[in-house]
Amino acid sequence: MSWGPFEAVRGLRPSGTLPQVTPIRRILSEVQTSADPYADARAALEPLRERILPDARIAVTAGSRGIRDLVPVVKAAVEWLKDVGAAPFVIPAMGSHGGATADGQREMLEGLGITPESVGCPIEATMETVVVGTLDDGTEIHHDAIAAKADGVLLVNRVKPHTDFHGQIESGIAKILAIGLGNHRGAASLHAGGIPSLGGNIEAAARMVVAQGKILGGLAILENSLDRTASVEFVEADGIAGAAENALLQRASSMLGRLPFDELDVLVIDELGKDKSGAGMDTNVIGRCWVHGIPEFESPSIAAISVHSLTPASHGNASGLGLADVIPARLLEQIDLRASYVNALTSGAGGARRSRLPMVMEDDEAAVLAAVTMCGRRHWSELRLARIRDTLSPHELMVTPALLDEAAERFDLEIIGTARDLTSSGSLGPWSE
Repeated sequence: MSWGPFEAVRGLRPSGTLPQVTPIRRILSEVQTSADPYADARAALEPLRERILPDARIAVTAGSRGIRDLVPVVKAAVEWLKDVGAAPFVIPAMGSHGGATADGQREMLEGLGITPESVGCPIEATMETVVVGTLDDGTEIHHDAIAAKADGVLLVNRVKPHTDFHGQIESGIAKILAIGLGNHRGAASLHAGGIPSLGGNIEAAARMVVAQGKILGGLAILENSLDRTASVEFVEADGIAGAAENALLQRASSMLGRLPFDELDVLVIDELGKDKSGAGMDTNVIGRCWVHGIPEFESPSIAAISVHSLTPASHGNASGLGLADVIPARLLEQIDLRASYVNALTSGAGGARRSRLPMVMEDDEAAVLAAVTMCGRRHWSELRLARIRDTLSPHELMVTPALLDEAAERFDLEIIGTARDLTSSGSLGPWSE
C-alpha cells in the first residue's frame, strides 16, 4: 500500500541493537473490586424508586469511553427502570465523537457493546440540541434534543481525573451532562473559551441543565488501578457538579493506575484510542498534557514515546496521537483524519498540539529505534525503556535491564517472565512466551 509522501521513509532505519526486555508487574494490595457491577448498579438506583412515574420515558446515557462494565451497568439501569414501570431508552452522550453524526455515534456504541439487544431497549440518537441558557461569558449551553423531550434523564459515566485540567469536578457525571449531552454544538461551545476555563464552565453548565428539572441523577462508575470496577454509586441531581461528585473524584484519583517509574528514556505503548482515554492516552499516566495554559506534570518524565496502533473501537479517531513522538507507518492507515480533526477542533486548545502527526517510521522496530536514538541516552546499556499495552494497564510492563535492576530491589514490583527481544521481524513481540 502506498504511503503517499511518507514513501520517503521506507527503508529508513536508525542503527543500533535494542536491549532485551523482561516482563514485570506492579503488586497492588487491597484493591477494591466490585463482585457484581450489575447488582451494584441496581442497588444504587433504589433511592429513585418512588420518583419514577408509570410509563415515563427515561433516557439513559452511554458515552464513548471504553468503560470496562459499561454494558452491565447500562443494562442494569434499563432493567431496573422497566421493573419500576418506566419506558427507558439509551442515548449517546459523547459530544462530537463518532464524526459528529448520529449514525457515527450509534456505531461507536455498537463497538463498545451497547446495542438494543445487549441492553434491552431502543437506542435513539441525534445531533440536534436545544439551548437551555447562557453563561456569564456568553457561552451557550446546549442540551440533546431527545433528552430535552424525555420525562427524565439518568446519567451513566465513569468518574476519574480529567486528561486536560484538574479541579473540583473533572471527568464524570457533570461532564457527560454538560459536554456529552451537549453534542457537537455544546462541546464546541464549552471548549471554545480555552481549557483553563473548561472545568468551571462544565460545573456551571451542568447545574444549569439540572435546574431544568429533568435530570434524575447519575450512576458513577469508579474503576481501580487494574481497570476493573471498584464500585457503582448513585449521585443525586443536586450533587452533580457539587460536593458529592467531588468526593467520588477524590476516591477515583486515589485508585488511578500509574507507571511505577518516575523517569523513563522511552515508553513504548502498544495502543492508543478513544476507548482508552479521552486523549487517546491518559495524560495522568504519561505525564504529558500539552495544552496551552495548563501546567505540565512534574512526573513522570518521559523523554520519548512511541505508539504503535489505534484501537478498532476508536473508529479512526486518533485525536491525541500528537502526544506521541514516533509511530510506525502502519498506524497511518488506521487514521480517519476527518473524525480526528472534528474531535480536535471541538476540543479547541485541547486539540491544537495533540492533533499533530508524530515522526513516522517504516515499522514497529524502526519506530522504537528512532525513539531510543532521540531520547538522549548515549549508552544503550543504561537505557530506561518500558513497554505497556495501553495507559489503562500501566501496572504490567516489559522493561530493559536498567529498570529490571531497580525492580528487583523494590517490594512493590515482581518479575513475571524471562528476558526476550522487544521486536521480531520489524514488529513488536508478543506479551506471552
